[in-house]
Amino acid sequence: MTGSSLRVGIGYDVHAFAEGRRLVLGGVDIPGKRGLAGHSDADVLVHALMDALVGALRAGDIGKLFPDTDPAYEGVSSLILLGRVGEMMRSEGYRLVDADTVLVLEQPKIASYRDEMRTRMAEALGVDAAVVGVKATTTEGLGFVGREEGVAAQAVVLLERIEL
Repeated sequence: MTGSSLRVGIGYDVHAFAEGRRLVLGGVDIPGKRGLAGHSDADVLVHALMDALVGALRAGDIGKLFPDTDPAYEGVSSLILLGRVGEMMRSEGYRLVDADTVLVLEQPKIASYRDEMRTRMAEALGVDAAVVGVKATTTEGLGFVGREEGVAAQAVVLLERIEL
């Protein structure tokens, strides 16, 4: 094998707020007046994590794997899709060494949900929650996030090749 046994991936996603939808972040239902618009459950944090993993695997992006034009993914839990990405990661001969994620939003505050988010995303991937980080920040009122029009998320992952 040529090259490193390590792979890095970065993911980014954005969803607008929408009335009449559940707010799901990191696989956790967050109480509130509105959720995020999207074809699936619009879990922006899980989408960013999946995109980072798919990027590290050099497999395109989640839009390629799970197109929003496919009715099979309408309303689907993003944790199910994350599980599929985890299976793909293992079948390609990689394991997740570490993942760090960040939600960018003004409201709601997510500190009390952080551990549950880490646990749910880790379970979907079949890894220990210790390798999945979750944090949040605001934009201090700037931009679409600051105007509370939507939520952004970023993720970075480190994969290591394993023996098959």
